[in-house]
Amino acid sequence: MSDRRAKRIAEFIEPLRVEPGTKVRLERDFDPRYKAGLRKRDGVELLRTGVSLLAEYQERLAAQDTYGVLLCLQSLDAGGKDGTIRHVMSGVNPQGVRVSSFKVPSVEELDHDYLWRYATRLPARGEIAIFNRSHYEEVLVVRVHPENLLRQRLPEDSRGPGVWKRRYREINHWERYLTDNGFKVVKIFLNLSREEQRTRFLKRIDLPEKNWKFSAADVRERRHWDAYQHAFSKMLSATSTPWAPWYVVPADRKWFARICAAAILAHTLMDIDPRYPEVGEKARRALLVAKRELEREAPAGAPADPYAARHPVEGAER
Repeated sequence: MSDRRAKRIAEFIEPLRVEPGTKVRLERDFDPRYKAGLRKRDGVELLRTGVSLLAEYQERLAAQDTYGVLLCLQSLDAGGKDGTIRHVMSGVNPQGVRVSSFKVPSVEELDHDYLWRYATRLPARGEIAIFNRSHYEEVLVVRVHPENLLRQRLPEDSRGPGVWKRRYREINHWERYLTDNGFKVVKIFLNLSREEQRTRFLKRIDLPEKNWKFSAADVRERRHWDAYQHAFSKMLSATSTPWAPWYVVPADRKWFARICAAAILAHTLMDIDPRYPEVGEKARRALLVAKRELEREAPAGAPADPYAARHPVEGAER
């Protein structure tokens, strides 16, 4: 990453990174209202810069067709996952991005191993895949509600003591397998405070146009707040690895969370540093033949090559 922008981005997101091997206690180690000294009015331009970088590097990623990127987004309800995806990915080519949301497993999904449904939606080379909720549901929701473990119909000796430690290990190995094969895994946890979640829930109730986003189940899940904080802390401690680290993004301020998410994804793409393929000499000669033919078709009075006429230096290099 020779670009000085990459260095600035790396420095900006470093406080959000969960150092592999550390023991995380979420409420102690990460402040949901942290904003790095920025003001909201600064956020518009910063987000625009991040989106521009993503568009630039996504095009390179698709052209090179060697690497893929998997972005995992986790949060509690009302954490801002949908808005983050909408704003951060606003400038990229939708043909190169796939978003998957994971709800309650279907009968077919329960007939397979717990990672199967996630594996079927991984990115292809040149693509960015976004998991709105991800395979980490299997050590979060399933841990807070162990009755879900029974629904997975595991053998009895596979759901006893040690099941969560084993799943952490399996997930780490799976992500290592993906990265070894050219698929980068970037993981973002949108860290929302309890009071901010309460405020957002009330807004969804108060505004008729937002009623559809609210469910009574959201309040029932909120009653398990402490259990979720414990599960998130355990997950972050056990699965932030050198090859797939976690980033804990303060989510109480939506504008700041979006800047952080854009910076983290841009950092991942800049670290890959994808390049446009170079054509060989034979292909280059064929391009020049085609160029001369197209130039001969120019209307009277029009430049033979309009692009080269507008960009004379670049045109000369070509």
